Amino acid sequence: MSPEDPQPLASDTARMLEIGIALWSVALVVCLLVPDLHQGDRAWWPWTCAAGMAGGGLSLLYIRRGRGNAAGAHLPARSQPPADGPTSGT
Repeated sequence: MSPEDPQPLASDTARMLEIGIALWSVALVVCLLVPDLHQGDRAWWPWTCAAGMAGGGLSLLYIRRGRGNAAGAHLPARSQPPADGPTSGT
């Protein structure tokens, strides 16, 4: 007897992107407020935060415009198994 195959967890992709952008924004503010985090060899750190925010923003636009994983962007907490059971890959 084999255990049932685990089902993938559904996630709210747009919400995860919003949280990621917010975290990059906090990191940028911290980098700019603490001089040691944006001077000398660490001058690239604020640009990394800005790139993270820009990448997240573009991804959020992509998802919200109905492309990418947009069909699954607002799923329930756990996805339901297919009605006709598992299918073989052969």
